[in-house]
Amino acid sequence: MLFAVLVLCAMDACMKQLAGHYPPMQVAALRGMVGLPLVLAWAAASIGLPALLRVHWPLHLLRGVLGVVFLSCFVAGLRDLPMSTAYAISFVGPLLVTAMAVPLLREHVGPRRWTAIAVGMVGVLVVLRPGGEGVMTRAGLLVLAATVCYAASVVTVRMLAQRDSAQALVFWFLAMVAIGAGLLAWPQWVPLRAADGWLLGGVALFGTLGQVALTHAFRLGEASLVAPLEYTALVWVVLLDVVLWQVLPDAMTWLGAGIIVVSGLYLMRRERVVRAAPLPRSGD
Repeated sequence: MLFAVLVLCAMDACMKQLAGHYPPMQVAALRGMVGLPLVLAWAAASIGLPALLRVHWPLHLLRGVLGVVFLSCFVAGLRDLPMSTAYAISFVGPLLVTAMAVPLLREHVGPRRWTAIAVGMVGVLVVLRPGGEGVMTRAGLLVLAATVCYAASVVTVRMLAQRDSAQALVFWFLAMVAIGAGLLAWPQWVPLRAADGWLLGGVALFGTLGQVALTHAFRLGEASLVAPLEYTALVWVVLLDVVLWQVLPDAMTWLGAGIIVVSGLYLMRRERVVRAAPLPRSGD
């Protein structure tokens, strides 16, 4: 999981660089296109290509639509924000997944976890006021919209994981993003520059390694123990911001990120306690 977080941060750094030269929708399409060959190789070596066709199509199509919106909004926001700020906002994702699981998966969430979700959203409001200006930026709201779509996508993965393989989940997500975002980006498509080849290669390599590592991490370890390691991304994105763009998170970003991370860690711990309990508790 630690390795997966590291390489996915590197992939997002490559996409942030690409967003300086190409429209966000085109970058989202390129994310899907360049990753497909390596994912196909992974599927062929593990489960065989015919297995990719035996999937639950309606949920995959819904996840594909969510993926197009998620990636395009995230890239658009990431283009104008420090990576640390964008990631701090995106850390609210696990909280939103828990909230969405109530109406969509019929899961029960008690008052303690609802409180953690509410506190996490307060943290997002803090981050959305960078520099103490008290104004929600367009880029920040785009990242928040992307995070909402990401959380909805995770809920669909929970539904699909019991039916389809991890390889199929990754392949069809990338394929649908490549096709959907590609069609939408086509009217304003910008010719690719040869100088950006290494960035596209980085997106393909880091994205595939991250997906494979994530799959194995959750296969080998308990989700409630593995998932909190996602917050180590803040270390990597701060380093990337300093090295590549010479910026540091401001005090409001640190404060908001801290609130969100603490809320997320409490939520994960509480979910583990509730699942381990033999009977439902009124305060879960």
